[in-house]
Amino acid sequence: MTSPQQPQPQPQPEHGPHDTGAQQQPMPAAPPMPPAAPQGAAPQQQGTPPQGQPAGPEQPAQQPAPQQHAPAQEAGTMMLQAQQPPGQPAPAKEAGTMMLQAQQAPGQPAPAQEAGTMTLQAQQAPQAQQPPVPQPLAAHGPGKDAGTMMLQAQAPAPAPAPAPAQGQAPAQGQGQAPQPPAQPHPQQAYAGGPGGYVSAIPVRPTHLGHALLSEWTKIRSVQSTLWTAGVMILLTVGIGLLTGSVIAGHSDTLGPDSPLSYGTFGMMMGLIPLITLGVLVISSEYGTGMIRTTLTACPPRARILTAKAIVFFVLSFVLALVTTTVVALAQYSMVSGLEIKNEPTGGDWFKATVGVSLFVAMIGLLSLAVGALLRHSAGAITLMIGVYLLPLVLAIFMQAQSLKDIQVWLLEYALPSQLGVMFSSNLINTGPSGWDPLWIVTGLTAVTLGAAYAVINKRDV
Repeated sequence: MTSPQQPQPQPQPEHGPHDTGAQQQPMPAAPPMPPAAPQGAAPQQQGTPPQGQPAGPEQPAQQPAPQQHAPAQEAGTMMLQAQQPPGQPAPAKEAGTMMLQAQQAPGQPAPAQEAGTMTLQAQQAPQAQQPPVPQPLAAHGPGKDAGTMMLQAQAPAPAPAPAPAQGQAPAQGQGQAPQPPAQPHPQQAYAGGPGGYVSAIPVRPTHLGHALLSEWTKIRSVQSTLWTAGVMILLTVGIGLLTGSVIAGHSDTLGPDSPLSYGTFGMMMGLIPLITLGVLVISSEYGTGMIRTTLTACPPRARILTAKAIVFFVLSFVLALVTTTVVALAQYSMVSGLEIKNEPTGGDWFKATVGVSLFVAMIGLLSLAVGALLRHSAGAITLMIGVYLLPLVLAIFMQAQSLKDIQVWLLEYALPSQLGVMFSSNLINTGPSGWDPLWIVTGLTAVTLGAAYAVINKRDV
């Protein structure tokens, strides 16, 4: 870029609020700059003759105070000002500013101007008109030759400056402030990463607790739970109390039997509605198609099966514990007037209540695993009732001598027989004893539930 110059003195404008406070120094005459601006020609100040015309009467000017510090400026402003002549130290400026200011000719007062404005004034032509000689405009730092201009990048201002007065050119460049980087959304993005889609609805990472709450809401709000649980309580408590009253009214002694063993009959019948409920907990969703909604809300299928297993196991244990405790207390009070040869100990009470409840809950969990495998309510219920009752029924009808070993094995390991062992009431003197039935049914449930976990992720729904 070149700038035609003429050997004429230039008036120096008054220091505005953005000046650096440099003292007025005598300088050699410099040719005037042509009136050009990046965004169009700046309007001339009133009373200033155009370029090439003789200058009018001089305007009154105020001498700047020497060594004044530059006032505080907003971040991102840009000022254009000429540099100090050689030999003079440059005034302190803010980092990143750019200033352009005409130097005042020696012996001429600067015209009065408003703060922050820049005036373009034509200089008087010399006696002999000479063509301007273009000179390069050099960029340099403070302390270079007078009449040069320094260009430096400046951060844009955060807010636009007020519009300049009429007839004055704006002294500061205005730029649009860059937008700060977008902060990541506090919620989790579906697409993953800062640029993904973020739902307007608050999204929280799900875990097993949410699935447990969902399954508990479903199992306590459906009618099948109320009917099956009610029938279980009615059969267990009703048959247990009926058995105790019959024993107390028609016998004088219990013999070697424990008074807690008579709870076997009521719980044996109460297990049938519990098996039904265990199957319906999962198979009913497959039958109605609601399993699609469940899998949409919770895509991890293993988490769904785990939540169903935990909720139903706890519910079955609580129901069994309440009913067995009530029946045990009621039966013991009914037969307390009889001769009891085998008085129950604390271990017997714990096994007949807590141990039996764990055994019953494991059978209910086995029913849930079978329902997850078959995904059909009627088929799974029929299969579980067959597994529960069929071995005992077959053993009763196996009276042939050649089938004696099979009959004994079925009587030992049939589920009703294992339940009697937990109540300290053995149908035969061989087979599992103590807490062995609980470990056997726990192993069978673990194998079946593991198979359900293996196939649940390989199916379409």
